[in-house]
Amino acid sequence: MGCQTDIVKSIVAESADYVITLKKNQKSLYQSVEQLFSEAIETDFKGVEYTFHQQQSSGHGRDEIRQYLVLSNINDRIDPEHKWEKLNCVGMVKSFRTVNGGKTTLDTRYYISSLENQAEILANSVRGHWSIENKLHWVLDVTFREDDCRIRKNNAPENFGTLRRIALNLLKQEKTVKKGIKTKQLMAGWSDEYLVKVLAGLNTS
Repeated sequence: MGCQTDIVKSIVAESADYVITLKKNQKSLYQSVEQLFSEAIETDFKGVEYTFHQQQSSGHGRDEIRQYLVLSNINDRIDPEHKWEKLNCVGMVKSFRTVNGGKTTLDTRYYISSLENQAEILANSVRGHWSIENKLHWVLDVTFREDDCRIRKNNAPENFGTLRRIALNLLKQEKTVKKGIKTKQLMAGWSDEYLVKVLAGLNTS
């Protein structure tokens, strides 16, 4: 979490905004935000400002309703030491998914953000993020078979994930060969000359 607070400071220093997903391994902050939403709903949002937005979509045999609830005026309650720069609001997203008219599942996620208290803006930010992540994951899986990787111990999964993304970016920026990423990857394995060109970013013809 300390690393994330440093990243947030860098983001704010560049006059940008952030939306960060809270995970259960951030135990103290996660529980504080979870409790805050529970209390806010029970007391009909007494003492907090809130906005609400709902989206609905259907496709591929699945119906989904996403509810976005954003609370502000909460900084002292969840971050009394002000570790998180420009923490303006927290968000809760509830996703109700019904597959093929059958069982409905509920997924709840929490976020902290520097955005203003506007649930629709949070919704667009979250959806945009997952769209990018899904596309990136598809490329990494097709090119590097990421889903088949059996590396699980300690920090190794995160380290190898970072290396895959670096490799993907290097292959993308190499423009002398008009081929797909998978082909460029194979060429880098076959030719030391081409591998050096990819690693050095030498886009000469």
